[in-house]
Amino acid sequence: MKHTSMINKKLILCLLFFIPALAFAQVTDYNRQYFNAKQLFREGKYNLAMEAFKPLIPYASNNQFSEYAAFYYALAAHNQGYNAVAKDMFNQLKTLHPDWDKMDEVNFWLGKVYLDNKDYFQGIKILASIKDKKMEKEIEALKTKALAPVTDVETLKMMREEYPKDEVVGKALVNALAKDMADKDSRALLETLISQYNLKRSDYFPETPKTIHKDTYTVSVLLPFMVSTLEPTPGRKRNQIVLDFYEGMKLAADTLAKQNVKISLRAYDTDRNTEKIKTLLKTDELKSSDLLVGPFFPEENKAIQDFSLENKINVFNPFSNNSDVIGTNPYAFLYQPSVETMGRKSGEFMAASVRKKNCIVFYGTSRRDSLLAATFVDKARERGLKVLGSHRITKDNLGKVVGTLATATEYDEYKYAKQFTLRKDSLGGIFVASDDALIYTKVLGAVDTRGDSALVLGSEDWLEQTALELDKYSSLPVAFIAPNVSLTNNPYLIAFNRKFIRTHGRTPSLYARMGYEFMLFAGNQLHKNGAYFQESMNKEKYIPGYLTQGFNYEFSRDNQLIPFIRFRHGKAVLLDKR
Repeated sequence: MKHTSMINKKLILCLLFFIPALAFAQVTDYNRQYFNAKQLFREGKYNLAMEAFKPLIPYASNNQFSEYAAFYYALAAHNQGYNAVAKDMFNQLKTLHPDWDKMDEVNFWLGKVYLDNKDYFQGIKILASIKDKKMEKEIEALKTKALAPVTDVETLKMMREEYPKDEVVGKALVNALAKDMADKDSRALLETLISQYNLKRSDYFPETPKTIHKDTYTVSVLLPFMVSTLEPTPGRKRNQIVLDFYEGMKLAADTLAKQNVKISLRAYDTDRNTEKIKTLLKTDELKSSDLLVGPFFPEENKAIQDFSLENKINVFNPFSNNSDVIGTNPYAFLYQPSVETMGRKSGEFMAASVRKKNCIVFYGTSRRDSLLAATFVDKARERGLKVLGSHRITKDNLGKVVGTLATATEYDEYKYAKQFTLRKDSLGGIFVASDDALIYTKVLGAVDTRGDSALVLGSEDWLEQTALELDKYSSLPVAFIAPNVSLTNNPYLIAFNRKFIRTHGRTPSLYARMGYEFMLFAGNQLHKNGAYFQESMNKEKYIPGYLTQGFNYEFSRDNQLIPFIRFRHGKAVLLDKR
């Protein structure tokens, strides 16, 4: 028993010495394991580093590396593209160790993870919580790189609303706006931001030379007059549109001369021949032009645009609504509103005009129709309209129009439809993004059958076609996008009609009126603002017209002013202009 007691005493003494040794060995193990894991991280062996850091993450009283191990574990995961794992670990670190002195670095990398995952709002929010001023340059570089691919203007606008003092967000919005300046409001915002951040305007708006004032301005018209094929008969010619337009221009030049605005009007026949155009554009005569007008056909456009850009001569395309025609050429303009402008303004008009805030869209098969419909839908929804459907109509599915609008569910005693699948008076408006008579006559026929108050919005081009009589438009709730329509009580129109009939012995067409109005507009811009009139036009919200409602080229290279009309008692009445 005595021997046993001695053994127990020795065992106790050994344990007393051994336990501190074990504890010291354990601390040494934490140190060694952490530094081994850190070495693996430095060597880029991130998968092995994660395995080595993992046992060090749980909190223990003698483990001084818990926070560091969690941080580098998350960083190693991020470096391998395991962003979900990294995000969870960084957030866990913030929850368990909110007072850790390296929390700014945690937030930097957590913000980067969110930005990499395109969660921009959360990423910027996390980065905004960093207090260390020494990290500002790194944060700015991180956000700049992350936001550079973001081109959606609306997303960046919302970001700026949430973080109005964030200069990186503001500059990202500037870059996005500069790539898509179709909307006048976007251009105005771009101007504001350029001023706010003291940016160089010429980096975003192509600068034109200082304007030049002259006694006489040369306007060169490049259109397919097809002189060699014209027959000396009074009948309508194949290119009557072009001939009428130029006749209107000539009358306007005569009117301008009486107002002491001197225009030297020169006509060049392109013959719808690209090689002939290239030959014409090599002449010194054309290089001395102050303004080019044309072309008519799309295949003629590139040569004229290249010539305009190379020689720094302004050019107006008088007929096209396609913004691709002018591209990025700072000297090029559309006389007509672009398709995008018409779509947006139509969405605004419809939203403001209908009591029931829902509508339906029908559009044709062309790219123009699709773009017009899409821009209308975007703006209509933005302004609070509910778009119940947007239907592409082809020759094979024309019945869809009647099927959508006029499928009867109830009849009266005379077998006339009195209720429909789409209930009567449930619809606010119908937007028809097509000039195809097969489509719009089907829509108007269905509206006539319904007999309700849904507003149909279409194009002034319908009025030039013979599919329906003007009286029909007076009896139906139809409005028109009408940038070229002249109101019958306009005294300038009355005077022009008299002058044209006296000169040509016939009533002027729409295109003759367009030519007259265009030349008065362009001639007055040249006279007032010189050969490079764009800077002055940029600053004018409204330029009055003579035959039409006028123009707006503020921060724009297409006419932003859109009148909307209806017919009452066979006469056009202005409803609104935007």
